[in-house]
Amino acid sequence: MERKQSFFSTLKSEVIRGLSPIKSRSKSRPKQLTYGGEGLVGETLAPLHEGPDDNGLDLGESKRVGSGIGNWMKGQLLSRSPSSMMMSASVAYKHRSDLRLLLGVMGAPLAPVHVCSTDPLPHLSIKDTPIETSSAQYILQQYTAASGGQKLQNSIKNAYAMGKVKMVASEFETASRVVKNKHAARAADTGGFVLWQMNPDMWYVELAVGGSKVHAGCNGNIVWRHTPWLGAHTAKGPVRPLRRALQGLDPRTTASMFADAKCVGEKKINGEDCFILKLCADPQTLKARSEGPAEIIRHVLFGYFSQKTGLIVHMEDSHLTRIQTTGGDAVYWETTINSTMEDYRPVEGIMIAHSGHSVVTLFRFGEMAMSHTKTRMEEAWSIEEVAFNVPGLSMDCFIPPADLKSASFSETNDLPEDERVKSALAAAGHRAKVAALV
Repeated sequence: MERKQSFFSTLKSEVIRGLSPIKSRSKSRPKQLTYGGEGLVGETLAPLHEGPDDNGLDLGESKRVGSGIGNWMKGQLLSRSPSSMMMSASVAYKHRSDLRLLLGVMGAPLAPVHVCSTDPLPHLSIKDTPIETSSAQYILQQYTAASGGQKLQNSIKNAYAMGKVKMVASEFETASRVVKNKHAARAADTGGFVLWQMNPDMWYVELAVGGSKVHAGCNGNIVWRHTPWLGAHTAKGPVRPLRRALQGLDPRTTASMFADAKCVGEKKINGEDCFILKLCADPQTLKARSEGPAEIIRHVLFGYFSQKTGLIVHMEDSHLTRIQTTGGDAVYWETTINSTMEDYRPVEGIMIAHSGHSVVTLFRFGEMAMSHTKTRMEEAWSIEEVAFNVPGLSMDCFIPPADLKSASFSETNDLPEDERVKSALAAAGHRAKVAALV
């Protein structure tokens, strides 16, 4: 109990003095993050680079509370060997490109639709209700109960989570050949993330991998994202939750997300029988997220809920975009993110997944079969710390950055385009960049 009180009291001062999101965006210079150890004693660390680095880093092995990101960031200038410094220009360029794609696609993807976590779940109704809908409502009630119960979840006003991540681009496929990353384990970029959430609908995430940093947030009215190659931009379409939070960290928002879903069947996931709930973004949301020559055609989310435990153990996110080039054929981009959540443990009575793994497939296709490409990426993560109702966290911590550009970004601005698509987007007033398909 004494240690818990020390954690919250010191975390409160850290939130106010330097750890809070608002502090990191209040100045233009690179942020010096502060993480603690036992009792969260402050430890100032070297600033992160704003662009993709040439080399990945290994996280420290310390199990000390709060030490994971600190040890990793401290070592970013000390862990480089002479051989890594002498990396060839072509290899270094490829690594930077891979890291940029990894950060863009897996950094801060959003859920398909807007939800409000404070809205109550629909009452279970069987009369005059399709079996697919009533079954989904029953499954969500079981999930809420298994996650800690609605009463306990409603008492959560804000939350904090910190974890480690490891990302790698593992395979690239064209119409004529498949190129696999033979040294995927060594080539993986490691890092960590910090996630803050507050009711209603406010969140902020910062992801630092391989010496580069991506951060994004929502103040309840707008969603914004900052990457080294784009700067800070607002997001197209309605406010939506962060997908990373749905991966076993926020059961209340997860239940709200699937409130209008339908039960479409059953499937075994890692030997475990699961119910499948399907959620589709409506046409109005898709239209609001489209921009210029890029049209969001569909965004579907599948949730796999264990029949044994009631918890969500797998999630599949499928997202299709159509880009019409000027005087040419349309190009399609399909992104599929399959995530498995594991190691559920109670944190203050709330069941939290403490580890997981995602496989991302980025598929480009069109009229010409020879231009088809497929990129496979992977991410593994583990949760080091979780806390609820953190003292000192306020709405000021979720204020968007001062240099937020009025021009919004769409999910298609950052697709890796060929030269023809780049020219078409440039003619329409857009820049083609590599980053997120959210």
